[in-house]
Amino acid sequence: MEIVEAVLALIAVCIGFALVARRLNMPYAVILVLGGMALAFVPGLPSVTLNPQIALAFFLPPLLQASAWRTDWRAFRANIRPILLLAVGAVLFTAVVIALVAKLLIPALPWAAAVALGAIVAPPDAVAAAAVLQRLRIPRRIVTVLEGESLVNDATALVLYRFAIAAVAAGGVAIEQAAFSFVLVAAGGIAIGYGVGLAGAWVFPRLKDTLLVVAASFIACFASFMAAEAFHLSGVMAVVTTGLVLGQKQHASLSPQSRVAAVSVWQFVEFVLTSLVFILTGLQLRAILDRITTHSVGELVGLAVLLSVALIVARFLWVFPALYASRLLPAIRRHQPPPPVGHAVVISWAGMRGVVSLAAALALPLDFPERDLLVFLAFCAILATLVVQGTTLEWVIRRFKVEEPRIDGMAPEEAAVRRHVAAATLAEIQRRAEDILEGPVAQDLLSEYSDKARVFHTLAKGTGQSELEARMQIRLAALREGRRALLDHHRDGKLDDGLLTALELEHDLEEIRILRLLGAAPAH
Repeated sequence: MEIVEAVLALIAVCIGFALVARRLNMPYAVILVLGGMALAFVPGLPSVTLNPQIALAFFLPPLLQASAWRTDWRAFRANIRPILLLAVGAVLFTAVVIALVAKLLIPALPWAAAVALGAIVAPPDAVAAAAVLQRLRIPRRIVTVLEGESLVNDATALVLYRFAIAAVAAGGVAIEQAAFSFVLVAAGGIAIGYGVGLAGAWVFPRLKDTLLVVAASFIACFASFMAAEAFHLSGVMAVVTTGLVLGQKQHASLSPQSRVAAVSVWQFVEFVLTSLVFILTGLQLRAILDRITTHSVGELVGLAVLLSVALIVARFLWVFPALYASRLLPAIRRHQPPPPVGHAVVISWAGMRGVVSLAAALALPLDFPERDLLVFLAFCAILATLVVQGTTLEWVIRRFKVEEPRIDGMAPEEAAVRRHVAAATLAEIQRRAEDILEGPVAQDLLSEYSDKARVFHTLAKGTGQSELEARMQIRLAALREGRRALLDHHRDGKLDDGLLTALELEHDLEEIRILRLLGAAPAH
């Protein structure tokens, strides 16, 4: 019962901190970490220890799959070069910089241990990035690159981390062996993830039950990760690949009911797991500090500040040359002109660290050189990037004018797509109107679909916003009056609960659709 009570208490605290973050207009990940740190020093509260195996095997797979599921594969593929430059190049470069700085500041630290520290703090975190980016309106390409980087870079860092630990244990490791193993581990993880994703896409439509489909999506997530880890391959790459495959296949393999249910369930799971991850991160501080006895407070603060600054600066040192030096090649410059400087600054500043760094630090062997100090420095890197960069990222975006303007009304590209769909549906109704048997019924529907096609045609030309808004407001008012009548009917005992639930779901889905359109064309 204790673990159940603890989890429920933490979730309740997370809800409270999320409300505080909303009131303060700050990333809730930052408030959760700071809140967890404050709770860690409350007298009488038990010390909370985060098992790194649980963090990696329980928290990470569903959070990564959820992010990958939502990823626009075409945009991901179109931006694969900058994504890999960050996910592989920036991680390796940052790890080397941190290793050099750590060795300079702590001469007694073995080189392999310094590289391990670099690998621990090098990868920006998918969870942390999503928790901050979802609040901001920035160009879609920047979001794609940052989210794509955070999905892939964990594999780079964890492979380097494994070899650093092996090097400490064995006294050294060959670079050629490490490079070959990196390719093998990543490719093997991708292969397993692709296979699990295809299997899931084949199984889902055959289950023919929404609850079974949603449950199977979680099975696919953990099966992909655990199968890859069992073969000592990259579980991170496996689960990301599974998420990408299922995200692309969902339109054909899932029914509308299953898609709606899956979105709701996964959003809830994401919120709970993300919240627990960040508050548990903050709760680790007291236990980490209690174990460090070989350094004074001043020394610890100095080391933490210098390494955190080096971590932030290293990303700038990589991003600017990587973005602009490649444009010196005519072939790249023709297809991808140099981005504005503000874009490079935002990408450089959006380097928040999170659960992967903490879990990797806690997973260091107990006899690892300067283990407690490395765990403390990793925690400080997470804290510094989340608090400093997470809270100022919005200011940086606005300072460099990277924020996209708010669109008043429906975006032109959405209106164009809706016009295309409306034309196709109208054509089908017109075809059926000529049928001998279906013609009379189709003729009754023809005016409705013709009117809809006309509205979206005017929207695509940049007019008709006010008409659409008026229509949706009237529909919304009528729908809500219908729901009131439905509930009155149920209250009078003329409708059982089962039928009420089914009919209310229809009203709810229609209201969601209308509010979505009103969100695109807000009321004035």
